[in-house]
Amino acid sequence: MLVATVSFAECTYHSENAKVTWTAFKTYAKAGVGGTFDRTVYTPKTGRSVEEFLSGSRISIAAASVNTGNAGRDATLVSSFFNIQKISAIDAVIVSAKEGKALVEITMNDIRKTIPMRYNLVETKIIGKGVIDLADFAMLPSLGAINKACYDLHEGKTWQDVEIGFEIPIASDCR
Repeated sequence: MLVATVSFAECTYHSENAKVTWTAFKTYAKAGVGGTFDRTVYTPKTGRSVEEFLSGSRISIAAASVNTGNAGRDATLVSSFFNIQKISAIDAVIVSAKEGKALVEITMNDIRKTIPMRYNLVETKIIGKGVIDLADFAMLPSLGAINKACYDLHEGKTWQDVEIGFEIPIASDCR
């Protein structure tokens, strides 16, 4: 009699950093302008599944560290958007993750909203995407200020929806 044993590896997922991405839109053609933030504090979780790993992970973002790859644009975003309403930080926590859908609690302008996002595991990176409406965070004064500061460049139109995302490189220890 032949006895076969099957052993399944138990893995723990972990990460040490995360990147936050965003794309805002200008002009009636809805041209995207994207960027990230250079100063973030990421507080990861560990877990035996991607869902367990994501749930409870946190990030705090220094708004003034916005980076679009254009120093002049970055300075305008700080002075004519974030500083208008004294936004120094944006905080987010993934409250739940299951089957490619996450609920992310975002706090900006002293307002906390839960935003649905989708995520995928791509090789050794988790990539998440969602959309926020600046009105939900009472950010329309800042939107008006950036539209005024960039009126000609934006052809008179700055959109209030902003695509948001995250990229988390992960590693797994399996035994």
